[in-house]
Amino acid sequence: MPDSIKTPDSIKTKINNDLQKAQEEGKLRAERIREIVQSAVSQTTSEFKEGSTEIRATVRDAISTVIESLREKGGELKDEITASIEGAIEGMTQAKRQSIAKTQSEIKRLQAHIDAEENELQTQIDHALADIGETGKDTPPDIKASIESAINVLQDSEEVSLMKKRYAQLQAQLAVVQANLSARYGERYDEVKKHLDDARTWYERSQPKAEAAAEQVKHKRIEFEDKLGEAGAALARREQRVKQLLKELWQSITESPEAKK
Repeated sequence: MPDSIKTPDSIKTKINNDLQKAQEEGKLRAERIREIVQSAVSQTTSEFKEGSTEIRATVRDAISTVIESLREKGGELKDEITASIEGAIEGMTQAKRQSIAKTQSEIKRLQAHIDAEENELQTQIDHALADIGETGKDTPPDIKASIESAINVLQDSEEVSLMKKRYAQLQAQLAVVQANLSARYGERYDEVKKHLDDARTWYERSQPKAEAAAEQVKHKRIEFEDKLGEAGAALARREQRVKQLLKELWQSITESPEAKK
């Protein structure tokens, strides 16, 4: 990693030099401006305490430097200014986002372990109930019927089923939120795609089987899956409308009948 930029003057110098170089190379576009500001702010704030006035001052200096540098171009600068602000936010939050990503990775590892343990536990319970059912075959009819009834109740617990379904719904919604935040605050293709993949996985786990689903639920499921596919395709093509599609994806999953239960 490059050495941190220590002073306001040095961050201004770096940004001006990088902008000048990009202009000379014919690459002074919004995305490049975003990268330049992100790099400068990240280097400058890497050793500052979170939330410090130094970080806020650095962001202000970075944005004002871009504005001053581009003012001579004239014309509409909305895209360039937006890109510089996005780059500054990405730069100042980079360390925290890396820490969050590391924590999320650990949470997923633990969740996978829990899922495996739960599946093993359920298998043990199913085997035990099957053994009990076999034992009851030679009992009087009334006792046999009571055993079968008790086993069926335990196997078809509606409360447990609904709890797992709701948990999966919330996890799918959370994954869509994370995809939106990642796209808004500078994460790149792989990070956003990972959240979309998580959303798809959890959403599928939350859905009833197709033949048992009500028509309205089927319609919303198709709508969500279409939006998910559209967002993924746009992300792969690096299209600017990804953020809008992710907003529509969020609306789709939160407005579904299943999400409101």
